[in-house]
Amino acid sequence: MYSEKVMDHFSNPRNVGEIENANAVGQVGNAKCGDIMKIYMDIDENEVIKDVKFKTFGCGAAIATSSMATEMVKGKSVEEALKLTNKAVMEALDGLPPEKVHCSVLAEEAIRSAIDNYRGGSSAATHSCGSDCSSCPNCK
Repeated sequence: MYSEKVMDHFSNPRNVGEIENANAVGQVGNAKCGDIMKIYMDIDENEVIKDVKFKTFGCGAAIATSSMATEMVKGKSVEEALKLTNKAVMEALDGLPPEKVHCSVLAEEAIRSAIDNYRGGSSAATHSCGSDCSSCPNCK
């Protein structure tokens, strides 16, 4: 059901924790959906992501996608990180079951939320399904 890479990132997640005095923080998810991701970034004066960490409440796929997404943006420029897609995260993990694709979407959204915060936006964006999850097929 899960690839070896998914199991590895779930069992041995990379970049877990938080960055004290992070200059970029993003949170996505909804307790009703069951997955909440919070991303912390340290972005330098050249807009390079020097460090990135995450805290995720959710299933194994949510933890694995958070771990992989942080690995994929660490050391990259903000502009490069904004190009990260959920499809790229899934491909890097050698795929996800269809019912877990939303975890990769949350990982992409969490990265974007942190960058939005860095650029002066909100520090806690919500999952695109909204507060009541009425439009999210994974929450119905």
